[in-house]
Formats: sequence, structure tokens, C-alpha cells
Amino acid sequence: MDGFDDAIEFDGGAWSEPWGRTRPGYLDAATMGIPMRATRDAMRLAVEQWAAGEASAAEYGEAVERARAAYARLVGAPRSEVAIGATTSELVGLVAASLPDGSEVLCVDGDFSSIVYPFLQHAHRGVAVRHVPLESLAGAIGPGTALVSFSLVQSADGRVADAAAIAEAARAAGTTTLCDTTQAAGIRPVDAAEWDLTVCHAYKWLCAPRGAAFLTASPDAAERIVPLHAGWYAGEDVWSSAYGPDMRLAASARRFDTSPAWLSWVGAATALERFEAIDLGAAWARAAGLADELLERLGLAPRGQAIVALDDPDGALAAALGAAGVRFAQRAGRVRLGFHLWNAERDVELVRAAAADARVLA
Repeated sequence: MDGFDDAIEFDGGAWSEPWGRTRPGYLDAATMGIPMRATRDAMRLAVEQWAAGEASAAEYGEAVERARAAYARLVGAPRSEVAIGATTSELVGLVAASLPDGSEVLCVDGDFSSIVYPFLQHAHRGVAVRHVPLESLAGAIGPGTALVSFSLVQSADGRVADAAAIAEAARAAGTTTLCDTTQAAGIRPVDAAEWDLTVCHAYKWLCAPRGAAFLTASPDAAERIVPLHAGWYAGEDVWSSAYGPDMRLAASARRFDTSPAWLSWVGAATALERFEAIDLGAAWARAAGLADELLERLGLAPRGQAIVALDDPDGALAAALGAAGVRFAQRAGRVRLGFHLWNAERDVELVRAAAADARVLA
């Protein structure tokens, strides 16, 4: 498939390419997704309406609720269990601040800071954070572990957590689970019901504007979280909650909402609704398949991941990729490449040729 105007072939049918013509070599979805044409059009219209004095706060609120509903459907969560925010760290911060004094939190060594740092800030009240390798996470959960916090897909290198083993161990120990799906939602199936809590920022694989993040909380977990960021948008009736001194918070997870950055949610609603039309199982097979094809051409073993991290201690591969026009990220001493639905075999060949130039083929 050389042209981006062609259909993406999925098992059992075809799905039209929604991104339009994307530059060759964009392999950085793990840092920043590319907006679909529909998302760009929705945001351009919203900016024009704003500039013409025709914008409406109520209509922006409708966009937020569209996005909330679409996200709930995408991850299999009841809409009443979905809260919105601007970043994952702010949402994780609510969870961290709500832990009892002296709690033990278990994290993955080298996991993304947004699901680690908020817990470290509570050392002064005895919250202890323990770090273990991803492969050891399930076995490290014990009766004394109050919460386990981890990414479903690791940001640095794309490794996928053993979700079933972690969930089983947490249930046996009575441990609360917090799963960050930022590097998973939009490219592979996600089931939020597996976890007590999940967080996701939608600007990567879900291709929404930055500033649209989500928290899902089971009813039991939600009862243990203090809505420290509560403002007018956390009220049971948003539009009647603008002034104090009295305020009735939403009975649902909306009580954890923060006031939305309006234009971000116009784009997020459109993007998330479009992703509902995608077979995410097929999307994962396609993206991971391209990544494994690259590894094969480099003489490396397949990993079954959409993200490929390649060691690059002297920066030679990064220099060659940059010269070839490939967009990528450098993380933890490695080149990180992320394959999404706009990528094709020509992107694989671009990286292979750059690797040959850098003399890093196995």
C-alpha cells in the first residue's frame, strides 16, 4: 500500500484512510498522533466561530460530553465512571493524594513519570513507592501493596504488560490497580473494566489535541478518591455551579472533572467518534505487523509490538534517520519508532535503508 488515498485492508473488509496524505516516515505516534481530516475541519470551524463571536460555552460542553461518551464506549466503561482532565499526572495526582498514610505503591522500573512522580510526592506522610521490572510486576504484588500503578504499553520501548497476571495477583492481594492506557488506546483493544482505575491522554494514538485526558474509576475505587480539583465543572448541575458557598458535586465520576480547555475537546470529540469505527484488533495486528517486518529486515527477532525501540548508544542511527526524513523519538538511549494506521511498508524501508547507512544492521 503505497498511497495514503488507498483503503487500509483489514481482515474481512476495507476501511477508508481518514488522515489524508501524511508525510512518509512519520513514526512518532508514541509522542504525538496526527489529527484526522475530520478533526482538523472541526477545530478550524470552532476557531472561526470563536473569532466571529459565535462560540458558545454550552456547545463546548456538548463536545466534552460527546468525547466522554465515545471514550467510554471505546474502553468498555460506563459513561458514569469516566472523568475528564487535561493531563494524566493531574488525574493520577488525585489518586495519590487520596491514599492513606503509610501506603505502599508498586510501580514499574522505568515507567512513564506521570504515573510514578505523583506518588513520590507523598513520601512525607509515609507513602512508599517500590519499583520492579515489568516482567516481575505481578509476582511483586503482595498483601501489603495498597496500589499497583503501571502502563499497559511501556512508553520507552513498547513492551506490553501481562494484564491477566497483574489483575489476578491484584485481586488475590486486595490491591487497587491503576493502569495507564495512553500508549495503548487507539491502536489496540482496551478493557477498562479489568482495572479499578485507568488514565489516558488522548493526544497520542487516539490522535486528539493535547489537553484531553480521561480517568475511569470503578464505583468502589471512586469512593476512595477525594475530588481535590473540584470546581464548577464538577457540580451535579454544571451550569448552576458557578458560585458558592454551596455546591453539590456530581454523583458520578464527573465530580473529578476539571474545567475543560474547550477547543481541545472539540477536536477530541470528533477524533474519538471516528476511532469507534476502527477494528482495534485489526489495527494492532497491522501496526505490530509493520513493526515486526522492520525488525525482520534489521535481522532482529519480532516483538509483537507497535513500538520498536532500537539501541543507539552513539547516536548514529538517529542521525541517519533524521537525514532520511524519518520522524522518531529518542528515549532512554534508544531510537523509538511507533507504527500507526497511516504507516506502510515504505516507512519500513525508509528505516531499513537508514539503518544500513548507519551500519547498525544485525
